[in-house]
Amino acid sequence: MGLLSRLQAVLLFWVVWEGCCVDLLGFPESPFPWAQRDLGQTPPPAVTVRCEEALLVVTVQRDLFGTGRLVRAEDVTLGLAACPPMDSDPMDTTVTFEIGLHECGTELQMTSDSLIYRTVLYYSPSPARNPLIMRTNPVSVPIECRYPRKDNVSSRAIQPTWVPFHSTLWAEERLGFSLRLMTDDWSMERSSLSFQLGEILHIQADVQTGHHVPLRLFIDHCVATPTPDKASTPQYRIIDFNGCLVDGRWDEVSSAFLSPRLQEDTLRFRVDVFSFAGELGNQIFITCHLKVTAVDQTPDALNKACSYDRATASWAPVEGTSTICNCCELGNCKSIHRARRLGPEGRSGGRRQRHVASGLPSERETEADVVLGPLVISDVSRNGESLQVKPKESAPKSPLGVPLELILALLSMIGAVALILSIFLLLRHKPGSPL
Repeated sequence: MGLLSRLQAVLLFWVVWEGCCVDLLGFPESPFPWAQRDLGQTPPPAVTVRCEEALLVVTVQRDLFGTGRLVRAEDVTLGLAACPPMDSDPMDTTVTFEIGLHECGTELQMTSDSLIYRTVLYYSPSPARNPLIMRTNPVSVPIECRYPRKDNVSSRAIQPTWVPFHSTLWAEERLGFSLRLMTDDWSMERSSLSFQLGEILHIQADVQTGHHVPLRLFIDHCVATPTPDKASTPQYRIIDFNGCLVDGRWDEVSSAFLSPRLQEDTLRFRVDVFSFAGELGNQIFITCHLKVTAVDQTPDALNKACSYDRATASWAPVEGTSTICNCCELGNCKSIHRARRLGPEGRSGGRRQRHVASGLPSERETEADVVLGPLVISDVSRNGESLQVKPKESAPKSPLGVPLELILALLSMIGAVALILSIFLLLRHKPGSPL
């Protein structure tokens, strides 16, 4: 057989092997896939966030799902105000949002050492031409930026990147209320806002008192809603009646205040994770009304922290006598104190005098609403599919026990070497000389 015939036979073998065996088995066309794939490269994240001095910059890959199909820029919005992205070229593969820290419905949460600005990126696909089908699902992505507080304890929105000249005076006039999600052992703040049904929320309320006299913190009421608006519907009361943790009243629920307190200006409680029924999304916001009293003021029906003890079928306070919790069962605690509030000093005179005498700030500064969220809740039993990780299928093996992928890769390499060697011999062959 001449050299040309041998070369043709090698080429024929190579073509048949590549077309019949490699492609059918799902291997790449090249016998050296590692030569064409940079294992160090990873696709860019679908959403990136840049926290600037007074701006929040969000960049979204239009290939949001990694399928190669680009989403429409107008289908992506930021925050509850549905702010649109910046104008861009229709051929761009990304869309960008650039907003102020307090724009588009951004929520502010204060912790002991940080200011946390939170918002949500929404993708709402436009209706398909056929209204009976959907090509993609709506998506919501929680976004946050954290800034150091730098000793400014204002409960109002402030610039987080510098301390104004009047910060010391501001700290003396205001109290800093905060709500934080904690880890299960309460050792640190929880970094993730995602939960599954069956887990427990560990929530810590704090107040920074600045130069005020020692204060005791209470939670007057907490309400859960699907949006940051505490007046929106539906809503679910977690704490009500001036400090009664009513969520713990239900059977098979472990929700309760932690007793004793860690310190007077801190109050901890746990709540079994829940979500709203129906097509209301998988996010909840918890708005709590926090307030303080002087440490030397005895807890009463309006200033208390009461949990339901299922073992004794009664309410128990974190501090104070058990009688202050009796109104939790009645569902009305304000009427218990009405006579005391309307004492001989009048409706507000006596209370104002108590503030002045105790060194407390003015009445309007001793309480505030604080929002926690959005908390993303997933139901692991929905559609029979949880966030389960499917086991990786093992590679098929040859009768000798060697993985079939390895054998095919070696055969591909041998075929490539044979082809290269044949071409090399053909180039070196001189006419009239034997092979």
